Amino acid sequence: MNTNRLQAANRAKEAHKQNIQRDIERRLQVARSKGDENLVRQLEAEMRYFG
Repeated sequence: MNTNRLQAANRAKEAHKQNIQRDIERRLQVARSKGDENLVRQLEAEMRYFG
């Protein structure tokens, strides 16, 4: 039973990380399209942090 909980927690953690990365990528595309270089740098730093 504990193994199942651990596996479920690990899957949830990985899904959460993927969702964050996907959101940052989307925000990065928008920032680039708007030419907001400061935001691009911030989001690239976030990608490295979560990468």
